Amino acid sequence: MSIENLLQSLSELEQKSQTALAAIDGPDALEKFRVEWLGKKGQLTEVMKSMGQLSAEDRPKVGARANEIRTQLQVAVDLLAEDHQNKEWAKRLESERIDVTLPGRKVSGNQEHPVRTTMEELVRIFEKCGFMPELGPEVEHEFFNFDALNIPAAHPARALQDTFYVKGYPQIVLRTQTSPVQVRTMLAQKPPIRMVCPGRVFRADYDATHSPMFHQIEGLFIDTDVHMGDLKGILATMIRDFFRVELKVRLRPSFFPFTEPSAEIDIQCPFCEGKGCKTCKSSGWVEIGGCGMVDPEVFKACGIDPDKYKGFAFGMGIERMAMLKYGLDDLRTFYESDQKFVSQFSRWRS
Repeated sequence: MSIENLLQSLSELEQKSQTALAAIDGPDALEKFRVEWLGKKGQLTEVMKSMGQLSAEDRPKVGARANEIRTQLQVAVDLLAEDHQNKEWAKRLESERIDVTLPGRKVSGNQEHPVRTTMEELVRIFEKCGFMPELGPEVEHEFFNFDALNIPAAHPARALQDTFYVKGYPQIVLRTQTSPVQVRTMLAQKPPIRMVCPGRVFRADYDATHSPMFHQIEGLFIDTDVHMGDLKGILATMIRDFFRVELKVRLRPSFFPFTEPSAEIDIQCPFCEGKGCKTCKSSGWVEIGGCGMVDPEVFKACGIDPDKYKGFAFGMGIERMAMLKYGLDDLRTFYESDQKFVSQFSRWRS
């Protein structure tokens, strides 16, 4: 093929490409044009393959003309692509327009969960009685969770069906109570000690009144002259301030490995005031926790002289206290993430 024929073919391709460019009406058509004219198998590329038949003197002339056409087409394709992109953006801006002159949606303040509110209220009540809050780890060693609390190796609480153990570490557990904080406090401080320990605990249990994860608050009072009368007085004060009504308190004999003597804490039913109802099962009393005088063996494990010091301890479930205060019958409702439910019982913070 002669140089004249090739140049003529390039001129014809230029005219045809301009006509094809004018007919492009969208991104899909533009991409089709780019492949057809500028692709590896495009019309311009096919013509340029014939340059191998030209002499060394003629090839630069044809190459320059072909590159000129290619550059023009590439510039045109880029401009059209930009134009289509701008039109697409304009279309989206119009369809997704936001009227910034409208008033904004009101954002509410931070909302506290009723369990958190109950926990903080109980801590404040005990602080007024001189009890200082203490915290400890939720993943504990068996020594703090069981051994130092006089809980024997064969006790049911140490079984796998009741306690969560860390796989590969048979002596590490998720604490089943906040009592390990009491042990840590006795090991770190010298009497007199007056402390409360609120926090999360874990047990392998789940029903309307139990959860695998729940919250407790426990208290410890150690001094040289402490007795059960002091314990009952502190509990009566807490019940009065928490429920904001005078309710009777009774200590019902029971057994716990870490206290001796031990007792269940019962209060006069806050709903029927002791007359008998569904909540108290017509007994007039509801149980809220356990208590007792600290067992001498616990003092010995913590390096405290049981002949010199006496003390009492108590503990109760925070969800249990919230359920009694708000009249709820299913603990699981606290953890269903229902904002409407939670907002009924919690306070707001800005």
